[in-house]
Amino acid sequence: MTQHLAEYLEASAARFPEKTAVVDPSGSSLTYAELDRHADTIAAHLAAAGVKPGDRVGLVLPKSAASVVSLFGIMKAGAAYVPVDCTAPAERGKRILTDCGVRALVADRKSLGACPDPESQPLATVIVVGDAGDADARLPIAGYETILAAPATAPMLPREDLDLAYILYTSGSTGMPKGVTLSHRNAISFVDWCSSVFEPTEADCFSSHAPFHFDLSILDIYVSLKHGATLYLISEDLGKNPRDLTAFVERNRLTVWYSTPSILTLMMQFGHIEQCDHSSLRLVLFAGEVFPVKHLRDLKRLWPKPVYYNLYGPTETNVCTFARIPDRIPEDRDQPYPIGFACSHCEPMVLDGDRNEVAKGDEGLLWISGASVFGGYWNRPAENAKAFIERDGKRWYNTGDVVRWEDTDGYIYVGRRDRMVKRRGYRIELGEIERGLYRHPNIREAAVVSTPDADAGVKIVAFLSTAPETPAPTIIELKQFCARELPAYMSPDRFTVLERLPRTSTDKVDYQALIRQL
Repeated sequence: MTQHLAEYLEASAARFPEKTAVVDPSGSSLTYAELDRHADTIAAHLAAAGVKPGDRVGLVLPKSAASVVSLFGIMKAGAAYVPVDCTAPAERGKRILTDCGVRALVADRKSLGACPDPESQPLATVIVVGDAGDADARLPIAGYETILAAPATAPMLPREDLDLAYILYTSGSTGMPKGVTLSHRNAISFVDWCSSVFEPTEADCFSSHAPFHFDLSILDIYVSLKHGATLYLISEDLGKNPRDLTAFVERNRLTVWYSTPSILTLMMQFGHIEQCDHSSLRLVLFAGEVFPVKHLRDLKRLWPKPVYYNLYGPTETNVCTFARIPDRIPEDRDQPYPIGFACSHCEPMVLDGDRNEVAKGDEGLLWISGASVFGGYWNRPAENAKAFIERDGKRWYNTGDVVRWEDTDGYIYVGRRDRMVKRRGYRIELGEIERGLYRHPNIREAAVVSTPDADAGVKIVAFLSTAPETPAPTIIELKQFCARELPAYMSPDRFTVLERLPRTSTDKVDYQALIRQL
């Protein structure tokens, strides 16, 4: 029985040593034997540098064959990888890597700004892919290419399925991203479920659209490599270009596509799908946000052959419910399709605010138990206490999502009751955007709200007030500031400057009053 994610790669390398495992965005590729051998070499370097089982290793790289090699090398060394968005401001990456106390880092030259302060958090090694340039002399730099030039044997370490495999940081309500700790057991339970439902084979060609710090990437990487399929990595730039994406699907004869609905919608609207041969596709999987029915219907007209699945689940559980989309969507249907039925490795429960089970058809919060449920947030005991309950000898996680049950369709997603939203597949705490805005020297108050939007799904609006006798920043200045302080997907769509933000009787920001102004 598989206990460690690296065993998927090792088994496929034994079965298909010369088969292409990963195709880099540059077009170069690695066979299964090469991928496994390179990962062993990285693992040996990390262990020799002092990385021990249970340590965390940061990964701040553009998506590439080197990043796939590195994450397997990190796990083979007994450590957990912590992927960070290399397109986000460096200070955000530094906060994440400092928070989880990384022992080592794999990065490129442009991403070294995310490195924790070497005086307060010394690192065992910093593996740099490409030219290190004028890197901080205090950092223990090691060249990725130099390491691979001296093949070595990965350390032989005990493997347990409860060992930490990776930490994915999501937006936090306090403004600080929080780390979702996931074990090999968590991931393997999901990957094995995917294997049973989607029946992948070595003939499949998988897309890898999601960045590695996004939980959609777990299916892309591990399901494909478990079965000896080929994984096609999609770069950040290509991932935003619908015309090139549709050509990419055709050119590489992809068979499995997985992304957020917003990307599929862009491809459908602007990618000229009708001009391409996409007959190789057999599965289209989507997750991360609601797929508007009108767009899904149009996509199915252009891609009628594949089987479509709606996959639902927060980072803390990965996919926990799923629904197969009917082959034909009625013309008069205007409601999104349900999130469906629980996956076989998960158990659902719907509770009201007092934690009593609701009657079928009534709305309530969805709680999940099972092998895929994460271990807890990194160093967040108070939040962990709120997130879990023990019942019937099982540990249950509160997804924060409101659902209701219908016998024919399974679970219907209703929405959320907190201040978390999803945009472009990313989970966003509005409080983190506020904290970023407060770093502007001229902003006295900041409140961020969201409103439904027909095209983007959700629109984010920031209300601001400035310090007395301080000029309000212009819209251009605010957008430039957000580009430095926040990931692009968190940047507000609109800014409104007020003399003073409205307050409730308890002197809290009156968010409802702000929403009424939209």
